[in-house]
Order: sequence, then structure tokens, then C-alpha cells
Amino acid sequence: MGDVQQLHDEHAAAMAKASAQEQVSIDIQAVTSQATTSKSVDILELPAVTLTCGKDELVIQVIQPPSDLPQEESSSNSTGFLNYIPLDGILTPFLPSSSSDTVTPPRRLPPGSVPFYNILWAYINPDRTHLRIDFAEETSPKKHQLVVRQLEFPLPPSDLTNARPERESLLSPTVPPPSPATLDTFVSHLLDLAYPAPIQRRKRAWVLVNPQAGPGGADKIFEKEVRPIFEAARMPLTVIRTSYSGEAVTLSQSLDISDYDIAVPCSGDGLPHEVFNGLSKRPDARTALAKIAVCHIPCGSGNAMSCNLYGTHRPSLAALAIVKGVPTKLDLCSVTLQDGERLTSFLSQAYGLIADLDITTEHLRWMGAARFTYGFLTLAIRKKCYPCDVAMKVEVGGKEEIRGHYARGVRSTESEVENGEGSGGEGIDDGEGGDETEGEGEGMPGLKYGTVNDKLPEDWEVVPHEKLGSFYAGNMGYMAPDANFFSAALANDGLLDLVTTNGDISLWKNIQMQLSVESGHFFDNPLVSYRKVSAFRLTPRYQDPNGVISIDGEARPFAPFQVEVHKGLGLTLSKRGVFEAPGPHGWDKVSTIERLRA
Repeated sequence: MGDVQQLHDEHAAAMAKASAQEQVSIDIQAVTSQATTSKSVDILELPAVTLTCGKDELVIQVIQPPSDLPQEESSSNSTGFLNYIPLDGILTPFLPSSSSDTVTPPRRLPPGSVPFYNILWAYINPDRTHLRIDFAEETSPKKHQLVVRQLEFPLPPSDLTNARPERESLLSPTVPPPSPATLDTFVSHLLDLAYPAPIQRRKRAWVLVNPQAGPGGADKIFEKEVRPIFEAARMPLTVIRTSYSGEAVTLSQSLDISDYDIAVPCSGDGLPHEVFNGLSKRPDARTALAKIAVCHIPCGSGNAMSCNLYGTHRPSLAALAIVKGVPTKLDLCSVTLQDGERLTSFLSQAYGLIADLDITTEHLRWMGAARFTYGFLTLAIRKKCYPCDVAMKVEVGGKEEIRGHYARGVRSTESEVENGEGSGGEGIDDGEGGDETEGEGEGMPGLKYGTVNDKLPEDWEVVPHEKLGSFYAGNMGYMAPDANFFSAALANDGLLDLVTTNGDISLWKNIQMQLSVESGHFFDNPLVSYRKVSAFRLTPRYQDPNGVISIDGEARPFAPFQVEVHKGLGLTLSKRGVFEAPGPHGWDKVSTIERLRA
């Protein structure tokens, strides 16, 4: 813990040293941005470099390399120079050159461009001597890790803005210094491109770190890989380290939601489950769930939430995706148990081989994601069956119909995000979800189908399973990296994707079926039954003292349980408003009729 604390203290001291001066600059730029009515500035010409706002990136083109740059380095790249380099991923702002205690950093050539997606912040320092741009850069393609870099560009003295040179060479004309208004407009425009609508800047983050998550090391992961990115994006942070299971439920119940925009569990999928359940137990549950976007920094073994929302299980890549996240409504599920308890589920519900695999390998967390492969092989050999009865409210049945439903949902969401809106999505409107139940101080939505102890609705389909192998209902696509079980899952269509398989198939077929998950062909596998449902009830045939039922990867009593979906009740941040898991093969090649319906 000592090295983590030292890392944090050094970083905090460096940030605090420049924050007071920088805040003045930010305030000035904010006022200028609000008052500016002129056209956006896409090109900024400085004495030694030209910055151009392209389609998706900031292009950096050097006009004259700095004279003190080594000759071999100067001739190797003509795109500009970088006046700041990081210290092991820690953003260390330097004071302006006029300061007596300035540390002049080494220089090196920068990339020829920086994607707007990677730009975290841009500002002019209070003395207006430098333009600074903080951005996230990949250390190397193989490491899948980002560090914070800072570009610094010297600005001409303000008193030269209106001055003209006594003699100007016809061959080398002097670039007129940009006016203060031009500089401020360029910075404001650059920030608009880095944070286009509906992305929010400077999100106020409530961070929960579980030091025991997965293989361990979440503390160090957050301090080294995540905090620098959040702070470079000027996100106010409140960091809490959990010390026991269930603590996040209590903390979320008493959270002052007016102080925060997002909750960021740094853990496996267990901590997000606790946060959603804590928010659900509040008297103002619907208000809290609609306001606080629950995100995820992957530090566990499964990390399904991060894989679905950000397309990665790498902490620093997930951190950048949260900084640039699109507000996305998320379906949540109410799970009722026989003892009267009501839970909130955001990820999955499982019975059979999958549940056994998830729960009985808890002691193998040190193996990371490999624990699931090992657990599957040991269980599949036994060809165990799990007799049960499943009653369900089926909304979309055939696989071709599901493919078309997925296509319409993706296109609808993409259209919303392109128009600068958050993701609301299309799907089944149950009249009970977050889309229809806004209101201050309201608790959780009522249960449309009652609880597991109530009479079964007459219009539900009942399917007896004598030789069930796995029952798996998913609210997201990925259940672990490379495990896209529910390729047709949508974030807010008001439906669960429900998969069932038989348990009496041969070991070889079982292995082939599991391999089809990684290859992306699981959806079309003839051994897989796939439906979209708005509710279901599962009743095990026999009482098994060693039986397992898994809700979001957490063990629950082996007994009947019932689930129903609340459309768009929760809120999260995603990269594009849709899950990153690839959809069913051919979903983008649906029929003309399906295209017209979209």
C-alpha cells in the first residue's frame, strides 16, 4: 500500500500546484465560450506549429522545428514537437516559463495527430504564454494501456498581437499572432469536438474500490491507470475503499445523489450489483437510478459490464470510455425469491451448468477468466441434467425475428446518438419501467406479474425440462471476455435474452457448443434455444442441498424464483449507446421489410 499512497501523494501535489492558476484560465475560457458568437476556429497558426481540427482528430503540423531539438530527432518527423512527456503515466503539469522554479521538461516529437476521443482537456494558462492539451495515448499496441500525455505550445506575447514586423521576407512571411479571442475560440471549439453532445464534461464521480476483487490489486490499478485519466479530464473524485461484502449496498442507500453524476465501482461485476441494489432500496429509487450513471472499471475475473459497455476489460481503456461515455438507459430486472426478498439484477440469472460454473469456481478467482474454462471442462464431463419447469412471457420467439428486432434496436439507438441524444432505445413498453415512471421521491416500479409466490399468469408459456443442461438469462451480451452468450442483447429494449440447452449431449458436442461462443456462432447453433422474454419463473423439480442459483454471479437459495424486466429503469455510460458485443451473424443484412420497419 505504501507505493500506492506515494504515487497518489506525488500526483495530487503536482495537480494542486497548477490547479489554482489553471482554474482562472478555465473560467476565462468558459465566459469567452458563452459570449462568443463568431464562427468556430478550425485552424490555429502559431509561430512554429499549425493545429487543425480535422474530421475526427487534431492534426499537428510543424512549421519550424525547435532549434534546441537534436538534429537526428528533428529530421525524423515533420509534424511538430511535444514539450511535455509523462512520468510513468502521471500527469505532472509544469508552471509557465516565467516562473522562477520552472522545470524544463525534455522534448520529443509528438504524433502527427491526436483523435478527439483521446483529448481529455485543453486550456491556455493564466499568463497566456502556453496552450496545453492533455490526452490519453496508448503505451504500445500489445500493452493495451493508456497513459496521460500533455502537449504544450508556446504562444506569442500578447503585446505582439497587433504588431507587424519591420521587414518581412517574401520567402518566409511571418505568421500573424492569433488574437486572444481567436485562441479562446479555438480552445472552446476543440473541447466541443472532444466532448460532443450528449457527452458530459467534468463528471462528478463517486468511486468505489474493492481491494479484494478478482486476483486482487484493484487499489494499485485505480491509482496508476485510472485516477490520472480521470483527473486529467478534470473530473471531481470521491474515492471510497470497501472493506466487506455488501458495504456498497448500504453506502448507495445513503448517498447524496445531488453531489454526483456517476458511480464507478472498481471491481468485478459484484460491486455494480451492490450499487444497483443499494439505489433500488432507496425511497427515491427511480429518481436515483435515473440520475446516477453506474459505470465499471474492470478489476475482477469476469468484468462483463466493462466488456459490454466499453468493449474492453483493460482498466485504462475503460476509464477513457467513461470520460467520453454516452448516457445510456439500461434495463434492470426485479428478482423475487420465495422468502419474500426482492433483488435488482443488471447482468444475468442462471441455473444448471452455468450457475454451477459461476459459483463453484469462486475459490479459483486467482486464475482470472481461466477459472471459467477449467470449471466448464470439469462439469461437462459429468453430463449432469437439471430438471425444472420454466414459465415465461415470450415477446420475440424465432431467431430470424430476434435478428430483425436487434437490427431495429441498434439503428434506432445509433440515430439518437448521432443527433446528440442519449440512448433511449426501442423495445417492449411494459408501462412500469424508467421511461414511464419519472417522479421525485418514487420507489421501485410495481411488479406487473406479481412475485414468485403469486399465481402464474395465464398467458405465459410453460415449458417442462426433463434434461436441462443450462438455463441462462442475460441482460447484456458478454458474460466474460470472449464469452458473447447473448449476441442479440440490447441495453434498453425491455427484454431479457433467454438461452436453454440440454444436458444429455455428448462431451464433444458440449465442447463444440462452448467453442461457438468464442467464435461468435453460439446464437445460430442448433443445440441452442434462444428467446426474448419480458418475464419468467423457474421452478427446480427437486430440492438439491448442493444446488446453485446465480443472480449476477452471486449465489442465491436453491428454490423457485421469478424475474421481470423494467425497461430503461437504470442509467449507465457506454461508448456508442449500444453494447459492444457483436450482434447475431447477418443482423445488418435483414430483409427489405425489416429495413422499412426500422
